[in-house]
Amino acid sequence: MRSVTSTSKPNASVTPPRQTEVIPKLTMNDGYEIPMFAYGLGTALYKGTAEEIVPLATMAIKNGYYHLDCAESYGNEAHLGAAIAASGVPRSELFVTTKLRGTKKQDVNAAFEKSLKRLGLEYVDLYLIHAPHLARTREEMQSLFREKNLFNKYDNQRLTPDILAQWAQMEQIRASGRARSIGVSNFLQEHLEAVLETAQVPPAINQIEYHPYLQHGELIPFHREKGIAVAAYAPLTAVTKAKPGPVDDVYARLAGKYGVTEGDVALRWCLDQGIVTITTSSSEDRLQGYMNKLPSFKLTPREVDEVAQLGRQKHYRGFWKNHFADDDTR
Repeated sequence: MRSVTSTSKPNASVTPPRQTEVIPKLTMNDGYEIPMFAYGLGTALYKGTAEEIVPLATMAIKNGYYHLDCAESYGNEAHLGAAIAASGVPRSELFVTTKLRGTKKQDVNAAFEKSLKRLGLEYVDLYLIHAPHLARTREEMQSLFREKNLFNKYDNQRLTPDILAQWAQMEQIRASGRARSIGVSNFLQEHLEAVLETAQVPPAINQIEYHPYLQHGELIPFHREKGIAVAAYAPLTAVTKAKPGPVDDVYARLAGKYGVTEGDVALRWCLDQGIVTITTSSSEDRLQGYMNKLPSFKLTPREVDEVAQLGRQKHYRGFWKNHFADDDTR
């Protein structure tokens, strides 16, 4: 089976990788490489049982999915750890990502140690702050309302000092070697700017919901300007949850042109922008199909742009909806 990764080293801060026959690894701003195609244990596998998750994750690993993405909040780190042990693949060949729960205040080092213990690993390749939406106490909420009349449903887009303190702890974990790279998830530009003001080590990557119907305005160019890589979750949204929509016809046309599925086109649309792409499936045939098809074609820059332009005609957000107004496209 052809691998979806290679040893080419495109730089996340400049332009998408050059077109080649395989899907490369991406070199992040800290010098570490990240495989650009990942198997995620969120969404459909969220809070799954060991009986459900371990066979699926083991199957994914045996089919070449060596970049594995989980999180404290998914409730399945231990299941992934069991799958890694069962797979027989050496730890050094895997790239493991997990995330600190980003919606509650907690000691970062203690949370990280628990994640390592659940995974049964001595280190992870990437550790992320899952979200910038730390819950506030009732007193904090009331104070904001009284003093600035700022608190409402969407006020928690502002970073609290606690997130900046958490980032300092993330830097300490990286320095210890227990997480080779550190980054964030679901951060907007203003969140990244605030972190960068005080960071000794900038985030290596920001994992966000990304698909044609949620392109986040100027967020991707901002990442490239600052040398921060981007990872996309929910890349298949336009062919699943958000159908019908304005990209349907072009996805169908491109699938016919390249002899692939519309899902393959959706994944390549992210990959061909130099974006790490995370997917999941319980179907071994589908996972094998991605591994076989994705290295066999690439979209042209014009095709990537055509999908992007059509995608801007519709707005759809699948996650964290309670933190955004319905018309907020950031």
